[in-house]
Amino acid sequence: MAINTIIVDDEKPARDELAYLLKGFPEINVIGQGKNGVEAVSLIKEHAPDLVFLDVQMPGLDGFGVLKKLVERKMKVPHVVFATAFDHYAVQAFDVNAVDYVLKPFDKARISKAIQKARREIEAQTSPVERLEQLVSQLGNAKQNSAQPVKLLVRSQQRLLLVDAEDLIWASIADGLISVMAKDVEGRSNYRTLEELNAALDSESFWRPHRSYLVNIHHIKEVVPWFKGGYILKMNDKKQTEVPVSRHQIKRLRELFKL
Repeated sequence: MAINTIIVDDEKPARDELAYLLKGFPEINVIGQGKNGVEAVSLIKEHAPDLVFLDVQMPGLDGFGVLKKLVERKMKVPHVVFATAFDHYAVQAFDVNAVDYVLKPFDKARISKAIQKARREIEAQTSPVERLEQLVSQLGNAKQNSAQPVKLLVRSQQRLLLVDAEDLIWASIADGLISVMAKDVEGRSNYRTLEELNAALDSESFWRPHRSYLVNIHHIKEVVPWFKGGYILKMNDKKQTEVPVSRHQIKRLRELFKL
């Protein structure tokens, strides 16, 4: 039986990669692609797909916001495979609620497992609505109330290390790769964008002073006045890394430190 499927992700390379991998599964019939949550709701309403590969972190209406809209509007809720970068709480919630997920970058074997699971649920005619409502509720409560710190995966010298988010000092992106500096670890993050990394962190502690940098404000050692009214942040890592502050973020800098 054909499984009518929609792909939703705000990054075109991710959509293209997933579409390419899904071509290897003859039962999957990709009938549409969307680049944000609003398009996801529209495509689901129009096509009533059996399955949606849905990105969790998107600007505006995210993956969980999409589910809330579907439930609120009493629309038919398809089976959902979430696509996500590493997120401690999300993975935990998915496991408890038996809603499948695939981690980025995508792996064909893992996608195959997700499709098999979706096919079993579709053939059994099980409804995902109640489970997805529980997932949205649980995830929100976990992020708001959990005392356990967020863990970040850092690739360092062929090792995969877990670092407490509060120990992250700064992150930067160049050529599509995110470098991170923590208290005792320096390496690469498996997040694809700083937006995704920032969304997984405490918004009160982390700030984007520049489009290429994300910093933990608790690890700023010095604010250095620079040319033409600009500023440089000196971080408290071993290298005393200097991070530029863009003109658009100077107002935020002044608010943070009462300059």
